[in-house]
Amino acid sequence: MRAVTTLSVVVLASAGIGHSVIASLDADIARVDPFKDMKNRPQAGHGMNILLVGTDGRDKITEAERQMYRLGGAPCHCTDTIMIVHISEDRERATVVSLPRDSYAEVPPHSDQSTGRQHQAHPIKLNAAYAEGGPQLTVRTIESMTHVKIDHYLEVDFTSFMKTVDVLGGVKICTAQPMKDSYTGLDLPAGSHTLMGGQALQYVRSRHVDGASDLGRMQRQQRFLAALVDRATSSGVLLNPIRFRDVTRAVLGSVRADKGFGADELLNLGRAMRGFSPSSSEFTTVPIGRMGYAVKGIGSTLKWDPAKSERLFQSLRDDKPLATYRHPLSTAARVEVAPQQIQVQVENGTVTAGLGRRVDAALAATGFRTTRRPVNAIDHTVERTVIAYDPRWDRSAKSLATALPGSELRAVQGQGPVLKVIAGSDFREVRKVRAEDPRQGQFGAVRGDEVGCA
Repeated sequence: MRAVTTLSVVVLASAGIGHSVIASLDADIARVDPFKDMKNRPQAGHGMNILLVGTDGRDKITEAERQMYRLGGAPCHCTDTIMIVHISEDRERATVVSLPRDSYAEVPPHSDQSTGRQHQAHPIKLNAAYAEGGPQLTVRTIESMTHVKIDHYLEVDFTSFMKTVDVLGGVKICTAQPMKDSYTGLDLPAGSHTLMGGQALQYVRSRHVDGASDLGRMQRQQRFLAALVDRATSSGVLLNPIRFRDVTRAVLGSVRADKGFGADELLNLGRAMRGFSPSSSEFTTVPIGRMGYAVKGIGSTLKWDPAKSERLFQSLRDDKPLATYRHPLSTAARVEVAPQQIQVQVENGTVTAGLGRRVDAALAATGFRTTRRPVNAIDHTVERTVIAYDPRWDRSAKSLATALPGSELRAVQGQGPVLKVIAGSDFREVRKVRAEDPRQGQFGAVRGDEVGCA
């Protein structure tokens, strides 16, 4: 999650302010050699692949920040967030693929970096590869799993993330539902918010705001990264040498990078990406085939879908976009549950002939999974449209109610997953809606402009 800040270096470099500004800060970057003595690596594809990792290092966090943002506890010295950022060969697209930290992985033979003990290949959670063998074992493991050659390695921590957001003046995010996590202290009402460093860290760290756990957290990290890019490219920071210098210092202050990724590379990449914007980026998570895959001595892991993940990484190697094109939906209201996931049975609660068919067709056109077989309700005197729903599907009901302004929500125990719409005489239209995070297509990828605030 802190790794998102490093991508902003690429965006900031597009200002073309000059080599001296970047070069003067190059010395601030701590260097690592994640590619030392590596053999039998994957064949290079098209474009550039950057491995971004966020560690849970918190050495520079103040005691007040620890308490305010719930950053207590000992770090695990592992990678809390892992992303592959693919920069297209024409420098017009950036693809971000999140790799869950609890992914089932098999590390190759290696030497433990702390004890020097030799290890044979063995199963592990992906984030633990860093603890056993540092950046080199992390790169080797990911290349072995993805067959994608990593060109550069970038690593950041809590401090860099917070400072970067603060010096940008905050980042705007939007949420359709209240978000509260007692573990991180996050407490946001529904709506739009400009988050400063500490609160932004709570947002991208939270895992307990919904039932999606780490997968939901990764989507929020991707959404935040899109907003961060939007802020950097639209706030004027690229045109202000002083702010540019301050932001770059904040980013580089806690970064570790491979020896080959220096000032010249940043400037060349940045200048080639001057037209970069949120719509130039796309985000997805490696497809999961099995949740809760238990491994003795390791615990519950996430096992990748072998066929789907191979197709995704083949697309990276071939430099192909992942997100499908969609027409702009800026006028659509945001909802928590996508209409494509909501089943609906329509009933006509009036004496108006054909009203049921009209409502059914309008809901289907907006994306709802209607039965396409509307029926007449027992009561023909319904004035206000009713949405009857099982309380277990309350989020779906709220999303459907957004599409039917003025409708009444009525909980019915035991109704099941199919929501019932009883059209009343007040029905006028179905409002267009879209999911807060509308992931569609083969890889569930979205563009940056589709997950930002409308």
